[in-house]
Amino acid sequence: MRNFLAVFIGLILLCAGAQAEPKATQFWNLTSATVTELRLAPAGSGQFGENLCLHDKDKSVDHDERLKITGLNSGRYDAKIAYANGRSCLVKDLAIEAGKVFSIEDKDLTACTISSHGDD
Repeated sequence: MRNFLAVFIGLILLCAGAQAEPKATQFWNLTSATVTELRLAPAGSGQFGENLCLHDKDKSVDHDERLKITGLNSGRYDAKIAYANGRSCLVKDLAIEAGKVFSIEDKDLTACTISSHGDD
């Protein structure tokens, strides 16, 4: 009986530890179009990282879709966002909290440009 109790308590502790994994940060696309490129940089640095959309199953984030982002620390970020039609924009000084959802809406977009090689 003592062995059974020890194993039972061990299993409970093991399950509790497995559930303690940190939640993934999520980008929620609330813009009016499908995002094909999302790159983040520490605010003001201009050092944009990889295209995070490549981690989505279809390599894009539709309107009202969320994208899980792993390994992102809390902080203030600039975002470079682009669409299939060649439009790209910046979002400045975005507050991101690790393990939480952050969203980008059309009203957040600045410095938008259109490239001539976009797919319409």
